[in-house]
Amino acid sequence: MALYGYARVSSTDQDYSLQEQALKQAGCDVIRAEKASGTTRNGRTELDLLLQFLRPGDTLVVTRVDRLARSIKDLQDIVVDLKKRKVSLRATEQPVDTETAAGKAFFDMLGVFAEFETNLRKERQKEGIEAAKAKGVYRGGKKSVDAGKVEELQNNGLGATEIARQLGISRASVYRVIKALV
Repeated sequence: MALYGYARVSSTDQDYSLQEQALKQAGCDVIRAEKASGTTRNGRTELDLLLQFLRPGDTLVVTRVDRLARSIKDLQDIVVDLKKRKVSLRATEQPVDTETAAGKAFFDMLGVFAEFETNLRKERQKEGIEAAKAKGVYRGGKKSVDAGKVEELQNNGLGATEIARQLGISRASVYRVIKALV
């Protein structure tokens, strides 16, 4: 019957220390934290590790539901898994109690709003990119592959695998550059 905390921020320039502090104040002895997007569970190794570790009677504690997931499906999947394993979920800043009908309804609403906020952000970003393209000022993201270097290494007889290894990129990126050069 232990309390385990989970803290998450979306980007590397954000800090989860306030979440960790709140989780410690809530009584969590073990806190797992990571910098990863909440829109998917893919690549969230700390969350995966914590979910595997939880045992019946334990409580997973987050500061807010959107720290756990920003997709209603992921959120519901996590809660269903926790419930099957007799693990409870608590949020320090929100009255979440998934054992009651009102608590479950409130929890679902929080999940819907977290996903809604993510979708609004994506729409605003798309609109901003389209406006910048219309003005001719948008050039896309920074190029991460040096096509000249790929061509040079290929001309020196290196294969795609070795080029990718030397440049720290994927083979698919190497093949895209080679195809564009032809």
